[in-house]
Amino acid sequence: MVTEVKIASRIASINPATGEVLREFECASAAQVNAAVARARAAQPSWAKTPVRDRVRTLREFQKRLHARKREVSELITREAGKPVVEALLTEVVVVLDAARFCIENAPRFLQPERVPHSNPAMKAKSGHLLRDPWGVVGIISPWNYPFSVPAGETLAALVTGNAVVLKPSEFTPLCALELERLLREAGLPEAVFQVVVGDGATGAALTESPVDKLIFTGSVATGKRVAQAAAARLIPVVLELGGKDPMVVLDDAGLEVVSSAAVWGAFVNAGQTCLSVERCYVHRSLYQPFLEACVEKTERLRTGNGMDPATDVGPLIHQRQLRIVESHVEEARARGARLLTGGCLRPELGANFYSPTVLADVTHAMRIMREETFGPVLPVMPFDDDAEAIRLANDSEFGLAASVWTRDRARGEALARRIHAGTVMVNDVVSCFGISEAPHGGFKSSGLGRTHGRLGLEEMVRLQYLDSDLLPGMRKVWWYGYGPEFTRQMEGFVDFLFAGSVVRKLRGGLRAAGAYFRAGRL
Repeated sequence: MVTEVKIASRIASINPATGEVLREFECASAAQVNAAVARARAAQPSWAKTPVRDRVRTLREFQKRLHARKREVSELITREAGKPVVEALLTEVVVVLDAARFCIENAPRFLQPERVPHSNPAMKAKSGHLLRDPWGVVGIISPWNYPFSVPAGETLAALVTGNAVVLKPSEFTPLCALELERLLREAGLPEAVFQVVVGDGATGAALTESPVDKLIFTGSVATGKRVAQAAAARLIPVVLELGGKDPMVVLDDAGLEVVSSAAVWGAFVNAGQTCLSVERCYVHRSLYQPFLEACVEKTERLRTGNGMDPATDVGPLIHQRQLRIVESHVEEARARGARLLTGGCLRPELGANFYSPTVLADVTHAMRIMREETFGPVLPVMPFDDDAEAIRLANDSEFGLAASVWTRDRARGEALARRIHAGTVMVNDVVSCFGISEAPHGGFKSSGLGRTHGRLGLEEMVRLQYLDSDLLPGMRKVWWYGYGPEFTRQMEGFVDFLFAGSVVRKLRGGLRAAGAYFRAGRL
């Protein structure tokens, strides 16, 4: 008799700049994922009972340790995700340090019972409060493009509010998640309260099917829909951040020097692998040609290479599959009439995953590069003639994560921003909204559901309970049984007292309603 042995699948963390295998892992099985959730379930009640000041103390110690190891962590992010070390420091480590600061400063007050005032006179003898309790076990599935800041921000908010967390990182960047786990445990967090399960898509699917109380997912629209369907079958809530196709609208009065620098950075930061990247750029026709010339000149000064080199501006893409998507979008746009102004080519002399920062002109919405998420170092630019056309183009997308409007007139910019269908709209800045810990992050349409960061991000981590106490417990309530014609007339008077437009009708209604408090026959 031959016994079949199931061989566990394996993944490898690979440096996208050099191809070096950093570490190999066996993928966590469904049984291992469920076991991690069970351990989290057992540990969470004790963590929730831990005074919030002690949970805050753990976050403060985590913050201290991360600050001390900022260079080490930044270099780990660069080796695993490819971005320049300074970008890893600013867009990941600093973001997490500030997220910890936000939780430390705000969680104690946020978790205090919140009084709910009662305006209805019939309810004045009641005291109401909102209570915020943790969900229990929160499952987080995080992406490879910001492998430290995305899961850390969500994890810190979940932990400080009393939840346990099971995190499944991207199969391309597990080392960053394990570094987060190490820092939290060194800070004193009980082991079972935060666990990382490493694996591929099957491991992520196992977490979505596991008995967690809430799911937070960042990734593609297609996978996000599957996560939502799995959660809906069990009626558990989700937060979904599913990417974007963010428009940049450059009005006729924008400052050319600043706005061209913003476009170049916004399109190429992290090699364009940012959900908030400038993926569509609309420029007023009066500025169109000089804007293109400025962007090309600045793009050609960028240095592409290994992110560990301090001179590097733009690093590699994460893997070959992403490289092929970028290449196909650019080639399809060129075939349909877009003009390639610079870039648009592989850089094999640098490594397998490098692509030149690219500027395309005369793109249209008939091209994939203006419809689908490119997630690469490409700046596609299109002219418009007036504000109405700019807003129409900006809103012509299935995505709605973020956008930016550029103008010297702040009032004009804010007025146009309100007409753009996106979760965040910046006036005269790009991308940096993610680094504002107080600002909620999330989108409209196919960009997802719910919010992370800020107070709204904390709200996602708790269940609301309304607690109501009657201040006159020995008194039967007027509205209890004992109905009849007279009581109906009295209650009609009460409604008049509350809502009649005439003062006289209000007074008459109040007098008629007063008799209800003395009526006989109440049960």
